[in-house]
Amino acid sequence: MAVPKRKTSKSRRDKRRTHYKLTVPGMSTCPKCGEIKLPHRVCKSCGTYKDVSVISFDE
Repeated sequence: MAVPKRKTSKSRRDKRRTHYKLTVPGMSTCPKCGEIKLPHRVCKSCGTYKDVSVISFDE
């Protein structure tokens, strides 16, 4: 079984982990109200999807 001969330093360990990072999701604007939303999803503020009213907030 392979065993490391020396302790891995914090610098060497952190250099290896530089590619582990979060990515920001791509955002788009709603064509009706101009609010920022995730693409291919219903707008949370006005309830439209592809210029069609899907959710009504009149209740």
